[in-house]
Amino acid sequence: MDDLKGTPESDFSIECFQNYTAPEVFIQGLAGIVDQQDVETMIRAQKQMLQRFEKTNEMLTNCNALSASRLKTVAPEFKKHIHLLVEMKKDLDYIFKKLRAIKMKLSAQYPEAFSEAARSSFAEECEEDTSENSNKNKDNRRSLHIKNEVLEGGNADQNRRASK
Repeated sequence: MDDLKGTPESDFSIECFQNYTAPEVFIQGLAGIVDQQDVETMIRAQKQMLQRFEKTNEMLTNCNALSASRLKTVAPEFKKHIHLLVEMKKDLDYIFKKLRAIKMKLSAQYPEAFSEAARSSFAEECEEDTSENSNKNKDNRRSLHIKNEVLEGGNADQNRRASK
């Protein structure tokens, strides 16, 4: 019995805990160890955080409602602009298709004059581009090379047509 005098179990009388379950006894033991001021401080901090979260939630709800209402008013304008851009793309595709057809006809009727005109116009573009920065020059040289390949490809098509 002398060994039990210094342990926490010796401080509690077993008779007073006979009506409680083991978890309840454990909780009561922890409650005696925890400082009540610390618990109150934690509860106050939790209440402050809850208030902040509620304010933030309210602000986000208002922001979402405002965004939804503004989107509702702007959506028809966006649809109009999208429709306009789609129509413009169709028009430009049609124009470029017609230009390619015209270029093919000209290159078929006047192959030497057409190739010379194309080379001189590309040379002028390259001269104008030399005054700009070097990155743009590299892109233009690539496009010039591609354009020359297209023209030479067009001439190859003309040669095939002429041989038939």
